[in-house]
Parts: sequence; C-alpha cells; structure tokens
Amino acid sequence: MMQGYLYEESSLGVFLLVTLLLGGGTAYLTGRAIAITWRPWWQLAGYTLILGMVVRFLHFALFEGTLLWPYYYALDTAICFIVSMMGYAVTRTGQMVTQYHWLTQRTGLISWKRRA
Repeated sequence: MMQGYLYEESSLGVFLLVTLLLGGGTAYLTGRAIAITWRPWWQLAGYTLILGMVVRFLHFALFEGTLLWPYYYALDTAICFIVSMMGYAVTRTGQMVTQYHWLTQRTGLISWKRRA
C-alpha cells in the first residue's frame, strides 16, 4: 500500500531497518551532540543533508536500492532531520532544567518554562 511512497524496496522491514533504525538512531545522536555542545539548532541541517546521503548509500549498497533518486533522498533526509530535532530538543530541555534549575522548570519532554 505505502510501497513506492515511503520506501522503494520490496520489504517494509528494509525501510524500518535502514532509514528509521540506523539513520534515525544516528540522527538522534547527532541532534544530541549539537545540543550538548550548545550549538544552534540550524546546524543540524548540514549534518542531516550528509546523513541523508549515507542512508541512501546504505540502501544502495546493502539492498540494491537506487543511489541517486531525489525523492527518496529528500524523504530519508527529512526523516533524519525530524529525528535529529527531537534529539536536540530533548537534550536541550535537560540541559536547561539541570544547569538553570533555579530559573527554569520542566513542563514536558521538550519544553520548559521560567519559574515564578
């Protein structure tokens, strides 16, 4: 049903393994690393463009997927960017409520507010 829109391989498992598990896991750690070093979120864009190329190469090298296909590259990169932003937001929230505990308090997984 979703084959062709989300993934090109004959198996959903390949998409889940390569794009979500390998690419998403790496993207989450990339977002975490950017946040830990107190760099701005927009730096994730460059790193996820490179990571999208790596994910495309893994599809190509391991499962005979197409290497130079703009649609699937954009899809893999978008998924990696979303996951890396999640890693960034979770880590930055932890930093803010830990280092500035007298000033901020956690209001959710990716949010904080100023103490009254």
